[in-house]
Amino acid sequence: MAEEIEWRELDNSAKIFPISAGKKYSTVFRYSAVLKKEVDANILVEAVEKSLDKFIYFRMRLRKGMFWHFLEYNENPAIIEEESTYPCEYVNPKECNDYLFRISYYKNKINVDYYHVLTDGNSALELFKEIVYQYIELKNPKKFDKETRDKDFLKYDLKATDDFLKNYDTNVKSNMNSEIAYEVKGERLPIEKIAVIHEYIDSNELKAVAKKYNATITQYLSAVLIYAIYKSNMNIEKFDNNPIKLCIPVNLRRYFESKTISNFFSYFTVVAHVKDDRLDTFEKILDLVKKEFETKLTKEEIIKTMSYNVKIGTNKFIRIIPIHLKMLLVRIGYFIIRKYTTMTFSNVGRFGVIKEYQEFIDHVLFMIAPEPVEKIKTSAISYNNITALTFTTNIVNTEIEYEVKRILEQHGLKIGIESNHIVAAKKENKMHLLETPYPEKIDKKKYYVRLEKRVELYKRKRENFREKLRKRFKM
Repeated sequence: MAEEIEWRELDNSAKIFPISAGKKYSTVFRYSAVLKKEVDANILVEAVEKSLDKFIYFRMRLRKGMFWHFLEYNENPAIIEEESTYPCEYVNPKECNDYLFRISYYKNKINVDYYHVLTDGNSALELFKEIVYQYIELKNPKKFDKETRDKDFLKYDLKATDDFLKNYDTNVKSNMNSEIAYEVKGERLPIEKIAVIHEYIDSNELKAVAKKYNATITQYLSAVLIYAIYKSNMNIEKFDNNPIKLCIPVNLRRYFESKTISNFFSYFTVVAHVKDDRLDTFEKILDLVKKEFETKLTKEEIIKTMSYNVKIGTNKFIRIIPIHLKMLLVRIGYFIIRKYTTMTFSNVGRFGVIKEYQEFIDHVLFMIAPEPVEKIKTSAISYNNITALTFTTNIVNTEIEYEVKRILEQHGLKIGIESNHIVAAKKENKMHLLETPYPEKIDKKKYYVRLEKRVELYKRKRENFREKLRKRFKM
């Protein structure tokens, strides 16, 4: 199997990430599972190895070619460590034994941070779920001594096809909105510091409130976010007339026949001219959101956005530009493009788990790294009747997060709230106590632990290579 994936081209979406990413713009997202009992590190290591043997495509490292980066098979073992970094921090392959993800644990929490160049949030969820399943099985061998699930069943193929190229249309015109978006203001945290605030909502109650407004949960929460941005900023004297633009990722597998495990997503943007169109109530904003969903979340409109991005990646002139010059041009271009969005909101929906495994998992979390321009990113995931609405931010003030809480409470919802201690999180009116452990202090000295492990692994790799040479040449 390793020979079949010796190397691969990056999919059309992934080409941009390695030439634009860095500590300020990490393109990292994280899944976390908070278990009922403390994590056994040795069992987690075994669970990860078993999972990667199944999800062989994720055993990849990034290589730099003359014109584009590419992926190459990585035979090194993955490093699993106690959590010692901020959530969604840039995944430096040198610290992860060349892998494009970081696996960590802390007390009863398992984390996987993914570098977006490897895959998107939908197929990444499958590997994450497999790690959790394997861990629970290994931790509880008596309960899972028989096959309780079809381990050969996969939602996606293990082939990393570029399905962007299969489905785009060269003849459609772009539907890109090039208006500069309203930018959230705030005092910046030190570089690499990422604050996280989770707001927990009863999923059934949330669904009932959304239904009351004749909206889906994603539509309802999108309107809440836009209204919160408006209310928390409308008293600022220099509040500009730029529209609030909410970017919403779209899983393209819902619209095209595809089971690729590579990136296959697009997005659409809800554009709210709050001041010009006098969108000064929640109801007015929700009406706008529903209309935007209806007109933009169609296959025809999605093809326009997807095709525009594919055309850039397949442009003959761009393809022949040396990669070092590409990196300079793309970073300049992305600095401009990022100004087209105020905030991203990604709702991955329900985290479905087989019944026998549910008793071992308390709740799950999903989060996305913020950016220099998009200072706050929002995500949602639900499990066991708990919807975790998560804000990741690189600014100190948290007025938008609190405004969201106030709006939801005005609509009759009870909110549990907590943070990773970087910024304060008010804990009044909790739904019930949920403990999501984060390290109380980020220990940067842990880097040397990773470095020592890396040296040890390279020594082992070098010795294996020498052994192969001795066998081949009978030395």
